Amino acid sequence: MSLLVVGLSHRSAPVSVLERAALSADAQTKLLQDTVAAEPATEAAVLATCNRIELYADVDKFHAGVAELSTLLAQHSGVGLEELTPYLYVHYEDRAVHHLFSVACGLDSMVVGEGQILGQIKDALARAQELHTAGRLLNDLFQQALRVGKRAHSETGIDRAGQSLVTFGLEQLAVAAPVPAWADGKRALVIGAGSMSSLAAATLARAGVAEVVVANRTFERAERLAQILTEADDNAVTARAVPMDAIPGELTRADVIVSCTGATGLVLTAEAVAQAVEARTGAPVAGFTAAKPERAVRSAAPLPPAGVGTDENCPLDLAAVQPGFSVMGEAAVAGMDAATLEQHAAWVAGGTVDRRDRRTPETDAELITALAATVATMGRVPERRKPEPVAERPAPSLFLLDLAMPRDIDAAVHRLAGVRLVDIESLAEASADAPMAADVDLVRRIVSDEVAAFGAAQRAAHITPTVVALRTMAADVVASEIARLDGRLPDLDERQRGEIRQAVHRVVDKLLHAPTVRVKQLAAEPGGAGYADALRTLFDLDPETVASVSRAGDSTDKKDRPA
Repeated sequence: MSLLVVGLSHRSAPVSVLERAALSADAQTKLLQDTVAAEPATEAAVLATCNRIELYADVDKFHAGVAELSTLLAQHSGVGLEELTPYLYVHYEDRAVHHLFSVACGLDSMVVGEGQILGQIKDALARAQELHTAGRLLNDLFQQALRVGKRAHSETGIDRAGQSLVTFGLEQLAVAAPVPAWADGKRALVIGAGSMSSLAAATLARAGVAEVVVANRTFERAERLAQILTEADDNAVTARAVPMDAIPGELTRADVIVSCTGATGLVLTAEAVAQAVEARTGAPVAGFTAAKPERAVRSAAPLPPAGVGTDENCPLDLAAVQPGFSVMGEAAVAGMDAATLEQHAAWVAGGTVDRRDRRTPETDAELITALAATVATMGRVPERRKPEPVAERPAPSLFLLDLAMPRDIDAAVHRLAGVRLVDIESLAEASADAPMAADVDLVRRIVSDEVAAFGAAQRAAHITPTVVALRTMAADVVASEIARLDGRLPDLDERQRGEIRQAVHRVVDKLLHAPTVRVKQLAAEPGGAGYADALRTLFDLDPETVASVSRAGDSTDKKDRPA
């Protein structure tokens, strides 16, 4: 059997695809059960976070395993296999081990060096153990990954290379200001009470916010988190819990909103945020009309002749487009159907409308034609943003951090004046330019060493059942010969029989000692798996005896595993 991982992450797929492929807790459970029920796999574990979805399995055939795992990911994520395949990566054997160890150390995280991934790996292992889909290989692998991650954080300064996604997100909200100075005295609303939301609440409390309000579908969990915040010694925050239906009222009071739930739909719509800002300021929010793309679409009209440079017959309501966005760009046309987009592309190609971003009619036409092809495949145009000049937007009075996947907060909130939204897509863009610490090289060396050690241990363990079977066979031969001797020399006393028995055992042990020690050493080296086969052939060992030793070892492992 061999280790295989198939997955996608922020490094291989756009956030829009990750968002659609996100797996609920129930979907993860069903995926694990279906994977071990499939023919190529005997073990399975799922690592699903806000920026990665990975399926690990112990398979007996590589190509069949890749095909089966890819198909299962597509089925349970709801994204078609044909669309998902270009974003999938595959790692096998030592490369799969190297990948997980790198992930555990934070080297593959959106924010390099963040430590939250260790908790997520621990949860993935616990889920697989609970469902009995993790056997010896995946238990060893994930437990070793946790040890490697902890070693990297304790022996190097990888923590200095990055911080948690929460801290990084708050720094993006604060822009140039230090987070404590920016957070001082603000009121915060945290939606959700899971691990990420709890970390966000604690981070905000330590940063100096005056109040933290926790909203959660299970009110008792919100109350428990609020109590923990209140009783903590490292802050002086006031904390309270509210039910989810109290969120609209709390939006008008909050300055900072952090949301990270497991909801499959939006928790905060652009309309709800706009209404909250209007209630705070007493004035309509600029950009709210543009946040409703469907309002910007007019019925199709005849196209103008080529070369006409007016706004007549444009299928887009130009008056609804906010300053700072390309009139012909993706943000302006998000939500249009393919036919309207194609008409718009033709209109752009035939006109010479003044464009704020100075793109030519030809390039705009190419862009929108490509968007039309995208929407025909995906059913919608992904939300994309073009930052407005700072002078054209007022300073934000409401700050929102969306750490959920799929997103909790409508991406159209980006268009609202006086509002700053940071989401997973924003963080991915910002982290691409984040500096790498010198300690990253040290962590990479640790990962390489640990991968080699893990591989050697697995190869050595692979031959152990064969060695045990060989010694069992030798013990049976000794017992049989001693029994024959008892029949042929009945006059021997017990002392003499004991001496003979010990002498025969010593001879056998000495003959077997050097070969068995050496074969374990050889088996630990790359390509050493063949030594087990050679040993079974040379001593004509019964395959069922070897298999029974392996099964006994597996049952002992399961009995000793932590719950």
